[in-house]
Order: sequence, then C-alpha cells, then structure tokens
Amino acid sequence: MSSRTLPKVVVLKGGPSAEREVSLVSGRECAAALRGEGYEVFEVDAGVDVAQRLAKIAPDVVFNALHGRWGEDGCIQGLLEWLRVPYTHSGVLASSLAIDKEKTKTAYRMANLPVADSFLKSKTCVMAAHVMPPPYVVKPYNEGSSVGVYLVHDAANGPPVLGPEMPDTVMVEAFIPGRELTCTVMGDSPLGVTEIFTDGWYDYDAKYKSGGSRHVCPAELPNGITEACMDYALRAHRALGCRGVSRTDFRWDDAKGIDGLVLLETNTQPGMTPTSLSPEHAALHEMSFGQFCAWMVEDASCDR
Repeated sequence: MSSRTLPKVVVLKGGPSAEREVSLVSGRECAAALRGEGYEVFEVDAGVDVAQRLAKIAPDVVFNALHGRWGEDGCIQGLLEWLRVPYTHSGVLASSLAIDKEKTKTAYRMANLPVADSFLKSKTCVMAAHVMPPPYVVKPYNEGSSVGVYLVHDAANGPPVLGPEMPDTVMVEAFIPGRELTCTVMGDSPLGVTEIFTDGWYDYDAKYKSGGSRHVCPAELPNGITEACMDYALRAHRALGCRGVSRTDFRWDDAKGIDGLVLLETNTQPGMTPTSLSPEHAALHEMSFGQFCAWMVEDASCDR
C-alpha cells in the first residue's frame, strides 16, 4: 500500500434478515482482509441503533457486507445516503430492483436478456393447485441465497406445501434444466465464469456449507457460451444500474446451445465467505481477496 492515509472503514454485517449468519461470515472475512491491507476497520452488527453507531464512529467509508432484506434491498443504502457516508456496492435504486426478482426480470427483458417464464402468485393459490405444469420452482420474490426455494418435480402428485418462512406472495418460475453458471462483474468488466456442481439442488446448504458444492473456475465451456455469460452479466449489471461488484447467475441447457442460456438473478452484494464465488473470479486476474475488498472500498460512493 502507499504511504497515503487510508480511509477509516466500518464493515456492516449481520442484521435481521434470513441471511444473517452468512453476512456475519462475509463481514468477518472482509474486515480481516481490509486490516491486512492496512485499513482501520470497525465491525458493526447492523441493528436498530446502526445510525447512532455509525455517527459515533464517523467512518470515511462503509463496506456493506449485509445480505438479504434491509441490507441488500435499498434500505441501508438510503440510510447511508442520508448520513452522507460513501458505501460499497450498488445504490438505492439498483439494490431495490435487484432484490425483487420480478422487477429484475422486467429490467432484463427491456435489455433483451433471456429469462425463464414466471409470475407472482399468492401463497394460498400455489398450495391449492398446480399453477404451472411441473417442473417448476416456487421462491420468495425478494430473498437471496436460495432461502425458501421449493422445486416441484414433474412427477409431483400435487402442489407444494409451503412453509411459514414463505411470504404471502411468491414467484412461480418454470424450471430450467441444465448447468449452473455464474459470472462476476467488477466496475465495468466481467471477470470470469464459474460452473457449480452439486449432488442435488443448489440450495442454501450447498452454497455455504463446506463441501456443499464444487466450483470449476474458469468454467469449461464452449467459447461462445463463456462470452455470452460475460456479455449478459455486464448488460444485466448496467440494466439494473449496479455499481461496484455484482454477480449474475445462469442456467444453461447445453442441448439447446446458446438458446439454452437463461439469466436467473443478479446479486448486488455477492457473498464474501470462504466458499463464495466472486473472490474466485477476482483471483483469475491475480487479485488477492484483500486487494478485491480494497478495490470496493476505493470504489465506494454516494448519490448513485
């Protein structure tokens, strides 16, 4: 690092969302990495007193390591705008769009990006009868990390029984068979594509438990598919108005070639855990985890 004075950084982590535990790990890892790069770092578990704690610390930058609702949906971004504290990752509008899966798809469609057929439906209707021919997926329209995702197989005798964690309105989406791919965008550059292998559904445990999934990075794909993933991820990043780092997830039915590539969602605050994907993409460009986190601090901003 240079001899210049580095900004004082607060790493926001935890919070009240369903993804609290993942965020605590992300925050811990990012804080340690930033200390290793020479930053003065404070770790704050984002509770109801978060504004008071930030005012007391008076950071130069907030590193937003929150995941899920309140931390990833524009709420904390709005608070940080009000406090006039630069923060990492996307701003209010992009965050609120990307957390809402149906609004995300609207933005994708306007950018001529391919998506699976889907619609919003009441939880009651979804449990009463099949609202789409199986196989299909039922999931909250405003959560991440595969929280509350139900896969209804084509052999299912009846509709899914949804748990109490599901909201009153859910997204029903046609199941896209094939391979699980993901691509990170950093600033205005796609970094690379990973293929994810699991023994079953790429659910919460597969994403975050050690050994839950296997990543091949860079993915072993035809050049045209790799290029399409990177092009689509960058176009999704721009269509949603993202800044900093985002990661877009895909399914690819290789039997259909390029026509089988479909966008699922864009994560405005990708996980930063030991099993996370975006740090692997940064490593493809010889960027250490500490350098990756430092880049995000230097990219932090308000008013976007």
